[in-house]
Amino acid sequence: MKALTGTDADHLAEEKPRGITIDLGFAYADLEGGVVTGFVDVPGHERLIHTTLAGAAGTDLALLVVACDDGVMPQTAEHLAILNLLGLSRRLAALIKAVLADDRRRQEVTGQISALLRDSCLAAAPISPISTVTGEGLDTLRAAVVEAERLAEARAAEGPFQSTAASRCKGRARWCPAPFSRAAWPLTNKPPSRLAARVRGIHAQNRAATEVLAGQRCALNLAGEAIAKDAVRRGDVVLSPALHALTDRIDTTLIVLGTEPKPIGTSFPARLHSHATEVGARIVPLADPIAPRKAGPVQIVADRPVAAAIDDGFILRNMSASRTIGGGAFLNLCPAAHTRRTSERLALIGAGSRRSSGGNAADRARGPAASPATVA
Repeated sequence: MKALTGTDADHLAEEKPRGITIDLGFAYADLEGGVVTGFVDVPGHERLIHTTLAGAAGTDLALLVVACDDGVMPQTAEHLAILNLLGLSRRLAALIKAVLADDRRRQEVTGQISALLRDSCLAAAPISPISTVTGEGLDTLRAAVVEAERLAEARAAEGPFQSTAASRCKGRARWCPAPFSRAAWPLTNKPPSRLAARVRGIHAQNRAATEVLAGQRCALNLAGEAIAKDAVRRGDVVLSPALHALTDRIDTTLIVLGTEPKPIGTSFPARLHSHATEVGARIVPLADPIAPRKAGPVQIVADRPVAAAIDDGFILRNMSASRTIGGGAFLNLCPAAHTRRTSERLALIGAGSRRSSGGNAADRARGPAASPATVA
């Protein structure tokens, strides 16, 4: 991250001596042509997947990082499966600490990565050896990021506003760094949340701005009678009035990973992750139980109401947070609690699922077999 952007994204004191990422880190760089590219450094450790998910929201490109000395790690497969479930198909792969490995070791680890990616939409992605000591591969990686950004689809500038708080800036309790996922939002608007507030300032891509566009990382300086130091927490959402309708029942098509040990049956307990929000939930299949590597219609019943929008990606993990169950995209935010299995309702969910996923649910359910690295 530092070699690409000039910014050390590890901001916690305990991160630097241990050389690992614990919390989300943010960096920005003008890689070419005056366009600022935003980077999110996310943890790779299996116990910090919930933080990784908070950083993945609103991302256009994923960089899968594997160290030459470690090789592919057990949690890498889960990282890759999560990217598949969230529909994040634009990815690059980097083989870091290349200076520590000879040609034989490089080929060995490259083979591990290729085997892991073989059945994913990252199969054709180039794997670049990188050394921050010698500078090897940095220009190639930088060019690949620039090209991927050039090819990224522009997001709509119209429609309702949605942004999820990912963290709180040190010394600025009311700044809410967040991925801005929908439309554009001018400085003059007020966030219509349950806490009355006004926006005193906006930073988009680490620069002062009068508006923020979909896909950018932004920070909002909020002020108001109820906006105190701890008023905004990770997972809170600032929404436009059109989206401000909390829900605790959501219909969707659940894609179950092949690593799940048994079918998903009625009232299956899970942890629901969407953007930076995490909440307990029960999974209620609307047809038959859903077997591993399969997909089927379900209703998610959350422990408390959450702010959501149609097509928002979600991930389900088990209650002990030791594995990822599956995921997909929200399809119906106000379903009926009864008459769950009607043919009309199942047809509606099926049509929404095909529109949202492009019909590739089986590929997204496949899930790597048992080995992975780090997502950034």
